[in-house]
Amino acid sequence: MTWNDQFLELFDRCLQKYLSGNTDFTSYYTDNDLLFLESIGYKQREFFDFVEDFGDAGVPSMSTALLIAAVRRDFLTVVQDGTLSDKEITRDQLPGKSEQLDGIAYLPRIIAKAKAKLAGELDPDIMFSCGGDRRFLSANNLHPADFLRNVWAAGDDTQRIADYVKAASK
Repeated sequence: MTWNDQFLELFDRCLQKYLSGNTDFTSYYTDNDLLFLESIGYKQREFFDFVEDFGDAGVPSMSTALLIAAVRRDFLTVVQDGTLSDKEITRDQLPGKSEQLDGIAYLPRIIAKAKAKLAGELDPDIMFSCGGDRRFLSANNLHPADFLRNVWAAGDDTQRIADYVKAASK
């Protein structure tokens, strides 16, 4: 089985548990599931957040969750040489929701979240592609996985990211 099939099978299995009323995501995973999640750079809660949001609201879709996971997995493989980070970014370390970059509110926050998502450094209580992120991305005609890839490509050049957002929102 390829990793993407394994991801979708696990997503579906967890979704069925969630929809049946089981909200204890720590009970969802087998030892093999946990090894799989680690191999793609995911934490239990991080995976569950996508399952929960899809189960409650139908977004982000399973395909979007998979594409986001693909970017994270690629970053883990290419940039981090398969080594997981031991750092965690907390809510207090994120820019405020009203902070702006090049006149674009929320952009500093979602850039910081995207960088932490790429590196696997988001606190388990923080989700990349949460409702606020989805509103920002949708309003600017951006797909969350494309945004992650562009943040990765831009490195520390935040102006390049702002230019990308402005071009996409036209």
